[in-house]
Amino acid sequence: MVKKRRMFDIEMPEEPGEETFPAGKVEAPSGSVRRRGPMATAIGEAAESTRERRELEDKIRAENDALAHEHVKLKRLGLVLDLVPLDAVETAKLVRDRAKAPDFELADLKASITELGLSNPIRLEARADGRFELIQGFRRLAAYKELLQETGDAERFGRIPAAVSQPGDDLEMLYRRMVDENMVRKDISFAEMAQLAIDYAADPNTKVDDPDRAVAELFKSAGYQKRSYIRTFIKLMSRIGDALEFAPDIPRALGLTLAARLEEVDGLASVIRRELAALDNRSVTEEIEVLRRHAGEERAATAGPVAKKTVGTAAAGKAKTSFQFDRPEGRAKCTAGNGRLEVRLSRDFSTVDRRKLEDAVRLMLDQLD
Repeated sequence: MVKKRRMFDIEMPEEPGEETFPAGKVEAPSGSVRRRGPMATAIGEAAESTRERRELEDKIRAENDALAHEHVKLKRLGLVLDLVPLDAVETAKLVRDRAKAPDFELADLKASITELGLSNPIRLEARADGRFELIQGFRRLAAYKELLQETGDAERFGRIPAAVSQPGDDLEMLYRRMVDENMVRKDISFAEMAQLAIDYAADPNTKVDDPDRAVAELFKSAGYQKRSYIRTFIKLMSRIGDALEFAPDIPRALGLTLAARLEEVDGLASVIRRELAALDNRSVTEEIEVLRRHAGEERAATAGPVAKKTVGTAAAGKAKTSFQFDRPEGRAKCTAGNGRLEVRLSRDFSTVDRRKLEDAVRLMLDQLD
């Protein structure tokens, strides 16, 4: 038996102003904001976040690529510094423009590096085998090697700051860079510059085989007069250069005069060679005196009142005497000039008691009278 469900009609009173809506889906009024569900909101926010992250990653990647290209460019130009092991640096590609003689100022450079570090990095060229060729900075490299040997501190002196460029510059440009740096940084003697031009012309890897033409290639930054002096010293060095032990100490005026005498007098070069060879363990002063005598400067000094006045004026302004001798501390170099006496030795004289130092100087000056 099925029970019948009774339906009752109930009428609810309407409140004043209250609206009624039909059952079912109702369209939102125009201009109203449709409310999104929680899931749709989360999906939208995730998509927006992914898009922003992708845009940020693309921007960072583009910046990194630009920085990488700039780094490669700067490294190729040798403008990025590296710490290069000393034993990885070769010095055979370029003939050095410094004479192979004791460097009495290297102690000052070593003291500066120890106290302040290396302010001017050396310049190297990378090789295909992973080693490096020295282009600029022979004295700085020598200072680091001596400091490493003296201190044994490989952490501090086992590697040297260097600007490393990639292979690409021709040999002529590498020589120019080496020469220009030394001409600007520190005076280089005419004998050293002349010898470099001779060695440069003799190098089978360069395009120039004449020392005079080598001067034009290497010393473009020098003035005409200076290049003329270098060419004159080439005549001197090509004749007696290998017989000299103190070529960098030859004054410019003496070198020019002696070069002219070697051109004028046949066999003079052989005479000078024999005299120098006869001087056992000669000093700078002894070598220079031989050169002065054969240049005729002694005759000029006794030629008459006019010659005496001329030589005296030059001597007061430029003449100097220099010599070297060995000491327990190393090799000492002494230079005497008008109103100046200088002693260079690898020793800190500031640590000597002032009175003891004063007595020693007084005694030395008394013995000169």
